[in-house]
This record gives sequence, structure tokens and C-alpha cells, in this order.
Amino acid sequence: MKKLFKAFILTAAMTAIASGCSSQGSSGNGKTELTLFSTVTNESDQKTLTAVIKKFEDKNPDIDIKENYPADGYEGMLRVKMAANDMPDLFDTHGWAKNRYGEYTEDLSSMAWAESLDPALNPILKDDSGKVYAYPLNQAKDGITYNATLLEEYGIEPPSTFDEFMKALETIKKKSDGEVTPLWFAGSDKSAFGQFFDQFSTPLLVTDKENNFEKELLDGSFDWSNYTYLPEKLKEMFDKGLLNEDVLTAQNHQMTELMAQNKIGFIIGGGMLGPSVEELNPDVQLGVIPMPAIHEGDEQSWIGGERHTLAVWKDSKKKEEAKKFIEFISQPEIVKEIAEGTSLPPGLTNTESKNYYSEYFEKYKDIKVQPYFDRVFLPSGMWDPMGATGQELLTGTMTPKQVSNKMSEEYDRLLNQK
Repeated sequence: MKKLFKAFILTAAMTAIASGCSSQGSSGNGKTELTLFSTVTNESDQKTLTAVIKKFEDKNPDIDIKENYPADGYEGMLRVKMAANDMPDLFDTHGWAKNRYGEYTEDLSSMAWAESLDPALNPILKDDSGKVYAYPLNQAKDGITYNATLLEEYGIEPPSTFDEFMKALETIKKKSDGEVTPLWFAGSDKSAFGQFFDQFSTPLLVTDKENNFEKELLDGSFDWSNYTYLPEKLKEMFDKGLLNEDVLTAQNHQMTELMAQNKIGFIIGGGMLGPSVEELNPDVQLGVIPMPAIHEGDEQSWIGGERHTLAVWKDSKKKEEAKKFIEFISQPEIVKEIAEGTSLPPGLTNTESKNYYSEYFEKYKDIKVQPYFDRVFLPSGMWDPMGATGQELLTGTMTPKQVSNKMSEEYDRLLNQK
């Protein structure tokens, strides 16, 4: 028995040593292996990134990049890796480059592409000392995606105010005899409701001068009763049958096919959807609008920042290889390929690109881009309750007022943990 135990310990030790050697340098085939974790979930975006990775590997046959797309599990996995100080060689900072991942990121400011970083991304990816925390694969201009073909058929103008948005939803329901879902959510994933609340929080609480709560949100004194308007409106949409009947069980992968079948009017966000819909049905044209104004006299706003990034882990044993990959994807032709492949503006100014939504971005080019609400005004961890309360609201286990109370409790709790 003792011999068996010793053999087990020896085997475990040898396995650990082999694993350690592998993580520090070469894979089993003698190549240097880089681990890459990304929050990319859209299939066409993954294809774009995979194609770029293959081009790099073809030019650098001694490097092998293992990409991972954990989807909803991304944040949880990265938190575990941060706690163990065992981060991927390359990883997506998804809006938290400085506040969450800052101490784990290599400074990329000395790389040539840093001079071409779009100034709009400076507040998110660069600090006062000049450190550049991550490379932006693209940048977001989030608003509301809509079926332009359907709206034209029904004689509906793209809404610029929340009241117009509600009227458009009701018109779609009436003119389609209930055959088209006015506003569709993949509500089996709570982040769908998080997206709704997060994007509409900006016009509700930030952009209007008479209803600006930036100071209170930042110093912790915000009265969350001012937030109740949003769960009230979401509940109103649900009660009026303006959402999909399967709102709490619908899954993200259903969205593309339903939109291609002219079964959806509007989607919150959804900016990457266009090319996938076009592939299924080229007769359906999607459009995108900035967020409608909520308060009278206010203007529309884009919600944005970086969409996807790649940071280099500062303690990686393969930093030079990781930087080599970032140097490769910062070339103008690759910047253009990623931007057009993901239907989003590039994060660098060294190229011009055209994508599916270019005409809409051009149409609304004078609309100001506001940063994501939760990334600026909420403590880390608020995204989860923001989405979960949306689910509970529509199951009837919470009232709109209780949603605001829950948000207040979580806000105070998480703020005190900072």
C-alpha cells in the first residue's frame, strides 16, 4: 500500500512538473503555445478572429494560439485565474481594463500602434501616466437594432424618443396581428435584461441636464427610486404583449433566424446581427439607431467604448510572443479585416473600414458616444443583479419598486467592498 501511495505521489508530481513546463513555454508539438480568452460570442465574430489567428500562425509556424470563448462563464473563470495569478497570455478586458484587470496587464504604450489609438478610447484603455492597458479589436456604438424592412413596410419612422419607441412597438403588434414580436429578448440569459437596463440608464439618469445624477452615483448617495421608471416600462411592455411570449426561455441563437424571417421588430443592442441575417435572407435589411431620449428636450446618445480587446498578462512567460500577435493584428489591413468582419468601427485610426451599418453610423455621426453606464457609475458586480432583477420582474416575483430596492441594496453592498 505504501509503495502504491508513493507511486501515486510521484505520478502527481511528474504531472504537475510537466504541466508547469507546458504552461511556461512549449506545447506537445514543440511550438510555443499562447492561451487566448475572449468574450466574443457571436459566431461570425468568432470566425473573423479565428481567421486572423490562422493568418498569424501561418506566418509564425513556431507559435500556436489556443483560443477560448467561455461566453457566460468568462467573468467567473477570469476571477478564479486572477485569484491564482494564473491568467491567460492574452485576454479580453471587456470594459474593465483599468478597474478590474489593471494590475494583471502589461503596459503596451511602447508598441507602435499605440500612437493610432482612437482618442475616444483613451478614458477606458489609457491612464494619466500613459499606460495602455489593452489593444482594442474594435469599438462599440450600441443603440437599438431594428428591422428596417419591416418598419418601412409598416410606415414607422425609427424612434428618437422613448415615447416614439413605445408607439412603434404597439404599431408593430397591431399591424402584424401579433405575428411579429415588437421587442425580442433572449431572456434565458439574464444579461439580456442587463443590457436593456444598462443602455437606458444613460438617457434616464445621465444625459439630460435636469435629470443628471452623475455626482450622486459616483459618491454613493444616489436615490434608486429614480431608477424605477425602467422596470415600470419593461413590465408595461410585458403586460401589453410587446415582448416575445417565451421571453424568459428564449435563447440567443434563435435571434438571427427569427429576424431573418421578419418575426422581430427591435432588439436592444444586437449591433453585430446584420451580416448573419443577410446571409440567411438578403431581403431583410437591419438598421441601428442611437438610444432614444427619455426626457423631453434631451438628445439621443450612443452607448459605447471598446467592444473586444486583448491585454497581455504581465507575468506571462510568453509576453514577447503575445506582443508579436498584437503587433500583427495592428497592421492596417488586419485592423480593417477585423472591423469589417465584426461590423464595428476599428479601435485604431490607421485605417478606414466599411461595415454593414456604416450608413447608419454616418447618419448619426454627430450623436455623442456615452460610456457604458455600469462601467462608470456602478461598482464591479452590479451587472449580475441588474440582469437578474429583470428576470424576477417578468416572473412576477418582484415589483418595479422592489427591483429598485434590490439594486439599491446591491449597490451599497458592493460599493462598501471596494
